[in-house]
Amino acid sequence: MNRIKSQLPILSPIIAIASALLVGAILIIIAGVNPIAAYAALFQESLFDYFGFGNTLTRMTPLLFTSLGVLIALKAGQFNIGGEGQIYLGALGSTMVGLYVQVPAFIHVPLGLFVGFLFGAVWGWIPGYLKAIRGVNEVITTLLLNYIAINLVSYLVQNPLKAANAPSPYSPLIAKSAQLPILPGNLTHSGILLGLLVAGILWVLLQHTPLGYQITAVGLNPIASAYAGISVQRTIMLVMALAGGLAGMAGSCEVMGLKYRLFEQVSPGYGFDAIAIAFLSRGSVLGVLLTSLFFAALRSGANVMQRSAGVPVTVVFAIQGLTVLFIAIGLALESKRS
Repeated sequence: MNRIKSQLPILSPIIAIASALLVGAILIIIAGVNPIAAYAALFQESLFDYFGFGNTLTRMTPLLFTSLGVLIALKAGQFNIGGEGQIYLGALGSTMVGLYVQVPAFIHVPLGLFVGFLFGAVWGWIPGYLKAIRGVNEVITTLLLNYIAINLVSYLVQNPLKAANAPSPYSPLIAKSAQLPILPGNLTHSGILLGLLVAGILWVLLQHTPLGYQITAVGLNPIASAYAGISVQRTIMLVMALAGGLAGMAGSCEVMGLKYRLFEQVSPGYGFDAIAIAFLSRGSVLGVLLTSLFFAALRSGANVMQRSAGVPVTVVFAIQGLTVLFIAIGLALESKRS
């Protein structure tokens, strides 16, 4: 019995994804399409086709960064719902560096990433400060800050940052020296390598450092942590700033590695997908990597599934939503057992 219980954190995400795909298959059948053919088209294109896999990795990059941000906040018992706004702020910071700073590429690229991280970190620190010092619920503040960030970027690309003669709201192209290098074979940009490196650093931080122990301790029991001499307030502000900074780097990679300019809709909802990915990962950095890949594959292969099998793209979004629903059911059942 204890053995089964210890395997539940590993099994729950797998069961949730399998259940979502099963219900998705029913929706595909209702649409009059063979679900095996539809899923074959989706995953063949997104995982086993060279250029399709490159597209999957490109989409995985912002999901990975933002999910890691949500994960580290969860480790400290904080809910960062503001990844979307932090992506927009990071994208804005990197765009400003790409447009208004002129330095060699070996300085320009790291500077653009750093400023993107910094903008996102400030946007994450604000709700962290309000929670730690003022006791304001971080779910509310991070959610509301999303709207401020999105509308701020919208205003800027429609007015002072708008490119000359642009048919729709977007900024001028950033300098070539601020653009992320492309991997050999035009597979994807180097942001994915940076994301994997950050994931490794975060794993070491959480598993093998005193700071990681403090973050975990605060998440498990802030009162006991305070008695043990850990500054709970400082830890909350730190993890929320780190969470925002990681999401900010997602925005940086979108601008510096993919779009090369700031668009009004720079993110298609990566910040909200990241919440589901972090919960599915059950506190595991490796789980974030695998689940980010799964969600990116769904997004990457959706259009191909529609073209080749005639399945609407909305089925993919339904599968994502069902995955979240099933993992929520699994969490509820686990808490009931305990």
